[in-house]
Amino acid sequence: MSSVELRPTTGARLGPVRQGGAFLRLYREEVVLILRRRRNQALLLVLAVVPLMIGIAVRLSTPRGGDGPQFLGQITGNGLFLVFTALTVALPLFLPLVIGVVAGDSIAGEAGLGTLRYLLTLPVTRTRCLVSKTLAVASFTAIAVFTVAVVGLVTGAVLFGLRSVTLLSGDTVSLAGGLLRTLLVAIYVIVALFGLAAGGVLVSTLTENAIAAMATTVGIAVLSALLDAVPQLSGIHHVLLTDHWLGFGELLRSTVSVSDLSRWTGLHLAYAAIFLSLAYARFTTKDVTS
Repeated sequence: MSSVELRPTTGARLGPVRQGGAFLRLYREEVVLILRRRRNQALLLVLAVVPLMIGIAVRLSTPRGGDGPQFLGQITGNGLFLVFTALTVALPLFLPLVIGVVAGDSIAGEAGLGTLRYLLTLPVTRTRCLVSKTLAVASFTAIAVFTVAVVGLVTGAVLFGLRSVTLLSGDTVSLAGGLLRTLLVAIYVIVALFGLAAGGVLVSTLTENAIAAMATTVGIAVLSALLDAVPQLSGIHHVLLTDHWLGFGELLRSTVSVSDLSRWTGLHLAYAAIFLSLAYARFTTKDVTS
């Protein structure tokens, strides 16, 4: 299904409707289009299974000290740590894969179906079209991250219970404080992944092959992770897209380094700004033939 199928009367209604209202409708339609696709629903289901399986596995077999991903050993003492463990597990592969599929398909998918040219003949400027699709991809990125976080929170509460949180620094904060830090962790991950999502939008403007755009977007994350794993390239690690994805651990300390978090967040937003600027330059000047 294309976005054109979801807006059969777009041309008729955009004229009398104010620009802001028309843009919100366009944005809503893009989000609905993404969420109605069975493929994307299946991807969200896979993300939901990640914390569920981790929680069940820990419940059935308590991990030994030092085994498994970060935060795994703390889950049995506090189910809230299942959220952090699930995000740690999902970040290297599952979340980039899901976001790469949606972002890569955002424009290339319509071009491949032959509906992009028709969409641009309606009273929708290319800039508005690009912005609405970018915001829809960003919204899906948030939905994907919160899927992992919410399922992890519910599963952790049911299997292990929720209580005051002992931070990585050894201090203890109330459950309310722990939930607030969990929300901040989710927001940090969303911002970090938005850099990759913006890269996917850029790639999607460069081709009419949605599969190629999806694979290239995921490849951006894989290449960055590979470079990050090479010690000889330590000089560039701090500017790689994926290097600070797990930096949310800083939010689980009694004294949070605001300067570090600001620097890492700024890097993610800088990637997004560069990718989206290039996407704008490409999309607003390209010849749309399909």
